[in-house]
Amino acid sequence: MLNYWWVTRPKRRLDSIPEVLAAFADISLNQEWQGQRGTQLKYEEALEKAGLKRVGIRRDQSGSGARTYQAWLESLGLIFHQHQTRQIKLTLAGEAIMNGDSPVDVLKWQVLKYQFPSSFSLSRGVQVNPRFRIHPFVFLLRLLSDSRIEYLTQEEIAKIVIEEADRETDKCYEYIVKRIIDFRTYGDSCLASDFFEEYKPSKGRINSDHPYQYLTDIANTFINWIEYTQLAKRNEKKQLVILDDKRNEVNDVLSMKIPFIDRPDEHEFFQRKYGLDPKHHKDTRNLEKTKTITEKIIAEMKIKQSYIRIAMKKPIIGITPGLIQEISDNTGIMDSLVEDIIQKNYPHGSIGAFMASYFEMAFKGTEEAVDFEKATTELFQEVFGYKAIHLGQTGSKSAPDILLISDSEGYQSIIDNKAYSKYSITGDHHNRMVHNYLAKIGTYSSCSYPIGYFSYIAGGFAKTIDKQIQDEVRESGVHGSGITVSNFIKMVENQTTGKMVYSHAELRRIFGVDRQIRLSDISGSISSYTHGESENALRRAADNPLKYGDK
Repeated sequence: MLNYWWVTRPKRRLDSIPEVLAAFADISLNQEWQGQRGTQLKYEEALEKAGLKRVGIRRDQSGSGARTYQAWLESLGLIFHQHQTRQIKLTLAGEAIMNGDSPVDVLKWQVLKYQFPSSFSLSRGVQVNPRFRIHPFVFLLRLLSDSRIEYLTQEEIAKIVIEEADRETDKCYEYIVKRIIDFRTYGDSCLASDFFEEYKPSKGRINSDHPYQYLTDIANTFINWIEYTQLAKRNEKKQLVILDDKRNEVNDVLSMKIPFIDRPDEHEFFQRKYGLDPKHHKDTRNLEKTKTITEKIIAEMKIKQSYIRIAMKKPIIGITPGLIQEISDNTGIMDSLVEDIIQKNYPHGSIGAFMASYFEMAFKGTEEAVDFEKATTELFQEVFGYKAIHLGQTGSKSAPDILLISDSEGYQSIIDNKAYSKYSITGDHHNRMVHNYLAKIGTYSSCSYPIGYFSYIAGGFAKTIDKQIQDEVRESGVHGSGITVSNFIKMVENQTTGKMVYSHAELRRIFGVDRQIRLSDISGSISSYTHGESENALRRAADNPLKYGDK
């Protein structure tokens, strides 16, 4: 029996869950799974063919690799075994992902609702100690929100939290806070003398060279899962912290008091309650009538699988002939059937699947900088209707990453992507923006429109960002801003779902607030005081002889 928190982890990150689920549904939906070795091997081969699982030798032909991925989906409340038929069914959360809902929105709540005990944690082969009655990820957020803690390291989670946090009571919470503070002061010496006996692994031996490795691996997976929710992220010091622009959302989560789901020993009951997507409060589906598996149903699952794989890699705003042809080529299914099924299931596309990847790009530093720039260019063009030109791939320091042109409003704008969690405008970057990008726009743009705004898009910003932007505004005479990737994603979601529709005039106003763009700005309420201060800054720059954007 495991005497610490534990989650299954065929992969340590959740990014590939939609593809893993789509492949599973294609092979196993409405089929029996338990004991069906042929089906399990077929799923394993499908995962390998899709590049989702490393190719294995499978000497024993047992399908154990497939069962690990199936357990992953089950643990997150995306599938369940129907008691009466023994067949695999999707929960509402699983259906939502297959139907193109944002996987981040769906999986965020599955992670936050994750609890010990659960049907999965009590199952044979897992058996997490039933002494744990806790929502582990909410507990971690509570610690991160505490001014006495503020951050968590992988080591603190591995050696203190996952072993000793077993209840959500104030008494237990305060005990854990004290234990973390003690660990920061005394290190391993504050651990119990029988630590490895009390918290030994269920299988295998402890690595004498790295005795805590099995625990730090588990802690790393917990961190990866919570990072997928886009509420918290590791900073440059590898400390897990709440993202600045997600503090209000985290406070809302902590104020909810997520209830425990009872009867974890009743698999179907538990999974259907746990697997509620954000749009539902109850699962009222009648699943007693088994659908006859027809060729069209099989084709539909294959088309959905192919669609989801594509949607994970690029933003799909709508259905195009090129998309239909790509899916037809991938599946071998005639394009007319592909079009019918895609139009029925994803009539407006599903940009949310790609935005999970886009969010990660904003924290990769130079690792995926060009991909981040290209994706941003495509979003400004496809979602917001600009003529968008990617310049960053030239590597020139005299041109920004992206040039935007609005013919409808008669302006051009500059976007600079910064893939950092705490971006600060250094002196060199200040001079580059003011004296190269803005002052010499004619060297890389043939457009004669004036400059509407400049903006930085980053994972996050330093606390000094507002002043740094205003310094650039004063010197250049051009309105500007910075926006976190989280808030930019919110704008994309607003535009694509119709919650808010931003005209180019409105975008010029939002991106010209002369400070960091906040959630209230993209909802339509901009602080007149701050904008007024920016207008004063522009007036003070009136004597500047450069009229940027004029040719």
